[in-house]
Amino acid sequence: MLKKKNKYVVAVAGATGIVGRELVEILEERDFPVSDLVLLASERTEGERLDFRGKKWTVRRLTKDSFKGVDIALFCAGSERSLEFAPAAAASGAVVIDNSSAFRMDPKVPLVVPEVNGDAVEQHSGIIANPNCSTIALVLALKPIHDAAKIKRVVVTTFQSVSGTGKKAMDELAGQTVALLNFADVKTEVYPHQIAFNCIPHIDSFLENGSTKEEMKMANETRKILGDDSIGVTATAVRVPVFRCHAESVNIETEKKLPVNEVRALLAAAPGVVVFDDPSRNIYPLQIDMTGKDDIYVGRIREDVTVSNGINLWLVSDNLRKGAGLNAVQIAEHLVR
Repeated sequence: MLKKKNKYVVAVAGATGIVGRELVEILEERDFPVSDLVLLASERTEGERLDFRGKKWTVRRLTKDSFKGVDIALFCAGSERSLEFAPAAAASGAVVIDNSSAFRMDPKVPLVVPEVNGDAVEQHSGIIANPNCSTIALVLALKPIHDAAKIKRVVVTTFQSVSGTGKKAMDELAGQTVALLNFADVKTEVYPHQIAFNCIPHIDSFLENGSTKEEMKMANETRKILGDDSIGVTATAVRVPVFRCHAESVNIETEKKLPVNEVRALLAAAPGVVVFDDPSRNIYPLQIDMTGKDDIYVGRIREDVTVSNGINLWLVSDNLRKGAGLNAVQIAEHLVR
């Protein structure tokens, strides 16, 4: 358990990655009570220096001995490294908040979005899981609707930016775009197909049931976070040629009918959600507008007339903020409170 202090020793594993750098910035922005910051990464970026509170902090190599004296360890180094190093961090006395999929479906590990199931933090045994970026945005929108009318089924299609794959994917999109505009050959390395001016209905590996791991993550994590295994969730995850921010088209069927205005009011009152919805004035969430925003933005709220109790909506969130670093820091804030 985390000992109550005025300030905490915080480690960031994967500090030089795109999410790690964002996470360090968020710690500073939100004035998290850090007494010492331990930046960890692979040997490839060992020795790099990152800014935090006006100082340069040197990145150290991630090892199992890196966590002595650490109170909170924020992991954003991928599933393999989390499986290898997170148990060692927990054994050293740190509370681990892990951004990978390594522990999300472990029944002993809480999977937390603070605005939705923050109390689950108290059930941790040294490791807390941060959900999938698209799941976080989805459950923030679903929670008030589920509480009011009980959701039976959700059909969601994601439109996920390349930053969800990392800096190499962002560089690939930029490079391919420049090449195509200059009538040059396109190089494809990160994705199985050209991503510039294209959409790829393939995120993570395919499973025997025809879905991808990403799609099944959304289904399983949504049920776990909302605490209701009866909710039917089917997802299609699509990578789109956008640098940052994920969008989702969501169709919801509820047991009780909710008028559209009531849905809009429920969402407007929900923590972490902003209703941005006036199609008559071309107002709806756009990925290019939501970079750096902490909330999820919801628009195109309308009735689905093909079923008795159906709602359609469109949402956009910054996958590096609320979808990753911010949610992890909010979990840490919940811990220290």
